[in-house]
Amino acid sequence: MKVLKFLPIYLIFLVMGMVDAVGPMVSLAKESFLLSITVATALPFIGYLLFGLFSIPVGVLQNKKGKVFVINLGLGIMLLGLFLPIVFGMYGKLAVDSSSLNQFYKILLSTLFMGAGGAILQVAGNPFVRDISGRGEYSSNLSLAQSFITIGSSLGFLVPTFMFNIFKLDWTSLFPIYSAIAILAFFMFNTSRFANKKSQIIVEQASLKSCIQLLTNRYVVFMMFGIFIYCGLEIAIASHTPILLNSLFQISLSEMGLLVSWSLFYLPIFFGRFLGSYLLKFLKPANMLMYSVVVAIVGIVIILTSQHMWFTLTGVLICGLGFSNIFPLIFSITIDSMPEKENQLSGLMVTMIAGGAFLPMLMGVLADKIGIQQAFIIPLLSVGYLLFLALLNMRRKYVKQAKPELKEKVHEAI
Repeated sequence: MKVLKFLPIYLIFLVMGMVDAVGPMVSLAKESFLLSITVATALPFIGYLLFGLFSIPVGVLQNKKGKVFVINLGLGIMLLGLFLPIVFGMYGKLAVDSSSLNQFYKILLSTLFMGAGGAILQVAGNPFVRDISGRGEYSSNLSLAQSFITIGSSLGFLVPTFMFNIFKLDWTSLFPIYSAIAILAFFMFNTSRFANKKSQIIVEQASLKSCIQLLTNRYVVFMMFGIFIYCGLEIAIASHTPILLNSLFQISLSEMGLLVSWSLFYLPIFFGRFLGSYLLKFLKPANMLMYSVVVAIVGIVIILTSQHMWFTLTGVLICGLGFSNIFPLIFSITIDSMPEKENQLSGLMVTMIAGGAFLPMLMGVLADKIGIQQAFIIPLLSVGYLLFLALLNMRRKYVKQAKPELKEKVHEAI
C-alpha cells in the first residue's frame, strides 16, 4: 500500500487515533482541575466505554448500510464531540473555574461523543483495509494503517507541549486542531475512489443473534479478550507514564513530561508499526505476535523495577516497541480465520476496545493507594494473558501444518 495512494484511508485511521488523546488528557486534566488520579481516569473510562456499547450494533448496521456509510457516520459523531469544548469556550485559553467541576464535566461529554465516533470508525475501518488488500497482505497493510492511528494518538502528547511553549496556549487547543483534521479526512475520503468501494468478499448476514453465536467459539472469545487487555494496557501506560515521570523525576507535565512520554512510547509504536508492516512480508503473524509480547514484557518489568530515570525511560521505549503490532495482529489473525464473518467479528473485536475504559481506572485506583510505580504491576499481570494468546496462536499455526490425524487431536485439546 503506497502512502499517497491510500492517504484518504490513512486519514480515517489518524482520526481514529484522536480518541487516544484521552490518555495524556488524564495527566493534563489532573493538573488543570486539581483532580485525584482516580477521578482523572474517568476521561478514558467514558471514552472507551462507548466502544463496548456501540460496536456490535454498528457491526449489524454496517451489514445493511455498508462500510462507507458507517465511516461517514463515525466522522460526524467524532466532529460533534470535538466541537463541544469549542462551543463552551475551551479552545486554547482555558480559564479554570475552581469553584466547580462543570468544565471537567463538559470535557467528559466531549469525550463521550469522541469515543462513540471512534468506536464506529474502528468497526468499519479495520475490515475496510481488508477490502483493499491483496491476498495475504491484510496483516501487513493493517499494521501500516494502524501506524496512522499512532499519529492521531501522538498529537495528544505533541500539540499541548507545542502550543504551550510556542503560543502559550493550553491543552484545550487540541479540540480545534483535531476538528480541522477530521473535516479534512471527511472531504478527502468522500472525494476519493474509496467512497464507492464495494467488498468483494461474500459475507454472512450479520445480526445480533449471529454475533452472540460467535461467543460459543472459544478461540474467538480468547482473541476478543486479547483486544480488551491490549487496549487497556496501551491507554493505562500512556496515561500513567507522564504521572510516573513527574512523580519520580519531577519532569513537568505541561513543559516536557508529555513530550518525553510520547517520544519514548508512541514514537516507538509508530516506527514499530512501519517496521512490522515490512517484517510481516516474511514472518507469519503468529510468530510476530510472540516476539512482540516478549519485548513488551521486558519493557514493563524495567519500568516496574527501575529506580533510575534512564532505565525507566528505556523501559518505556522497549514497551512501546513491543506494543506496536499487537492490536493489528490480533485483529487481522482473527478476521483471517473467518473472513465470511468479518462484520460480526469486527463488531465483537471493537467492543473489546472498552478495555481502555477499565484498566486505566483500575491502575489509577491502585496508584492512589500504593504509589504510581507500584501500580505498573497491573500492566505486568495483564500482559501475561497476551503471552498465553501468543502461545495459543503458535499452537494453531503448527496444527495447520500437522498431519490430519494430529490436527484432530489438537483441535479437541483446544
